[in-house]
Order: sequence, then C-alpha cells, then structure tokens
Amino acid sequence: MRLTRFLLRYHPPGLTLEYERSNGDTDQKTIDLLTLSPHSDLDVLAKQIIEDEPLIPESRYDQVRQILEKLQEKTYDTKQVFYLFKMLRAHILPLTNCAFNKDGDKFITGSYDRTCKVWDTATGDELVSLEGHKNVVYALSFNTPYGDKVATGSFDKTCKLWDSKTGDCYHTLKGHLTEIVCLCFNPQSTLLASGSMDNTAKLWDVETGVTKHTLLGHTAEIVSLNFNSTGDTIITGSFDHTSKIWDVKSGKCIHTLAGHKGEISSTQFNYSGDLAISGSIDRTCRVWNVASGQCLYTMRGHTDEVLDVAFEPQGQKIVTASADHTARVFSTATGACIASFLGHDGEISKVAFNPQGKKFISASSDKTCRVWNAETGQCLQTLEGHTDEIFSCAFNYSGDTIITGSKDNTCRIWKS
Repeated sequence: MRLTRFLLRYHPPGLTLEYERSNGDTDQKTIDLLTLSPHSDLDVLAKQIIEDEPLIPESRYDQVRQILEKLQEKTYDTKQVFYLFKMLRAHILPLTNCAFNKDGDKFITGSYDRTCKVWDTATGDELVSLEGHKNVVYALSFNTPYGDKVATGSFDKTCKLWDSKTGDCYHTLKGHLTEIVCLCFNPQSTLLASGSMDNTAKLWDVETGVTKHTLLGHTAEIVSLNFNSTGDTIITGSFDHTSKIWDVKSGKCIHTLAGHKGEISSTQFNYSGDLAISGSIDRTCRVWNVASGQCLYTMRGHTDEVLDVAFEPQGQKIVTASADHTARVFSTATGACIASFLGHDGEISKVAFNPQGKKFISASSDKTCRVWNAETGQCLQTLEGHTDEIFSCAFNYSGDTIITGSKDNTCRIWKS
C-alpha cells in the first residue's frame, strides 16, 4: 500500500489518509484527533501518529506537523461578533424548522404552508420551492455532506426525496400511518430514517424509495432519531419513556435504554459512536454506553423539562436545554456539571455547539438567541430582533454563520 495524499477534517479534527492498494484501487482511512486542543504538543503528537500508522513514513514528519498546526489553529476561540445579515419572511404560514447544508451556503425551511424552500445563504434568495405535500412540512434535512438531496417529512404521513437544485421529487415514501415528525440521512446518503406518531421508525432506500426496515417496538410516538457517524447504528427516542438502539443492516433492536420517568425529547450519538445521550421531560439527561446499553450517568440539576441535548463535536461535553429557562454543560467523562447558563426569560427549546466546540447557541421562547462561552457560562452575545418565540437555531460548518427560525414567521441569518 502507498500513501498518496492527506485530507484534513476540521470539525471534529481528524486526518484522512488516501492510499493506493497493490491492485491499483484507491482507499481511505481516518485518524480521529478528538483531543486536539490549542495546548496540544504538536511535535509529540506528530511523532505518535507516525509511530502508530504504518502508512505514514518518517519522511512525512514535517508535513504531518504542518497539518496538525492548521487543525490546531481552527480550535482557537477568536473574538467573534454576529450581526444580522438577512431577515427572510420565508413562507405565507408559520415556519416549522430550518437547517443548513454542510457548507452553509444553502439552507432549507419547512412550513405550515405545506412547502419546503431552499435558500442561498449569501444573498437570501429563494432558489427553489419544494411543493407537493398535502399537509404541514414538519421535518427536513439535507443529505450531508453531499447536499444534492433534501428529505421532507409531513403531517400527510409521507416523506419526499427531492433534488435540492432542480426541485424535482425523486420519491414519495408511503407507509407510515400518522404524522412524520423526525428524519435523517445516514452519512453515506444511501438510507433515510423517518420517525412517526404511529410509534414506528422506517429505513428507506434513497435510490429506490423502497422500505428496507420498519423498526417496531416502541409503544408511543417516536420524536427523535439519529444515525451514528459510521451509519451502522441508529437511536430512536420515544414518548414511551425509552430510547432504543437498532442495527441498521438487520433492523433489529440491540438495546432498549430504560430508566427515564418521562417522555424522551431528544437523543444523539457522540462522534465516536460509543456513547449516546437522551433528554427527557423528567428533568434529566442520561448518558448511555452503546455497546452494553447501560446508563453511565444521570445528569441532574434542571428544575423543569429537558427539551434538547447535544454533544460537542469532539464529544467531551454535553449541553442540555430546559423549560426552566437555563442551559447546562456537563463533562462527558465524569457526568459533572461544568457550568450553568442563566439569562433567558423563557424556555430554551434548542441548543447547538459551534464546530469548534468552544461556544453554543440557545433558542428561546423569550424571542432571543444567545451565544455562550461553553466553558465559563458567560453570555457572549444576545441576538435580538425576532418578535415571537425562536424554536430553531444552527451554526454552519465553519461556525461563522447562524440561522434562527421563529414563530414570527421569519428566518434570520447572522454573520460574523
């Protein structure tokens, strides 16, 4: 095997090796650098990588050192101020959700007007309107990292797969018995998962539109689902107070994560895929070992429902959002609370880390989105201007643009 080139992955930090096999085929393998920080000793790290990886000869030391320096620069927390770049009155009826593609140059919005629209982030122009659903478009997603497809899930009991450039509908996915409230693509963009109020999740073949598996076992609505980073496992969260981990290939349930005393609101895998988290209206967040299905920690402290949970990109911290008007950041390693985030005057329904993991944003019913230092608890900025509850917020891949969606029927783009 012969190393042909290095490819950088900034968020979370990693180094992909492209190499040529003896038969001439090209393949890749990735070295995760999840513990890389501004304080890492790059000389030691470069030597360790070369020692552990037979594909990299010692003659490449200087190149590996330079690559690590580039990656390290991306982890520095620069002084950043966001300003309102565009305000879009996106739909004739209220918004339901919004999401960026990986590059952040496009985003999508769903609405009660039964449409999903694709927008150009730089200009605020509408690129295409995806029309065809017979009821509210509630769930939506780009097929990251490719971005050439959009999936929509509707209260009309169907999902649709669209060409994100032309607006052509590839497939209408029928089979659920009630409203579809969550969906996501696997990382390879070959499967789409959908979760419904009919207590089931389904896995669909993106190419053919055919159902691969129906995930049966929950006894109440499925409101959250996510693939792990390799796409071989999926987690579902339900109003039946449990989450379940499923094998994607067989559609079989591997573990039922039981212990919460209330409905599940949010679930997520860490990047490594060995841990999962679940937030619940029982006011707690739980951390689970994916291999064993055992609960490692129960994170307490909130005085009202936990509405959203998220890992930072490197997986070392967890943020929780609550109806008690606060957010909390916990250590993944110990389960201890690192900081509490006070300042909102209403419930926080959505939180999201920036790609560097140093900041996060929170969307609140107090009509504001706040930018926080994830380590100190300091509020760095309050994004004001919406005239009703903000229910959605997201960073783009670079962390220099934020999108917020509100019940005031507008979407706002904030740039730094």
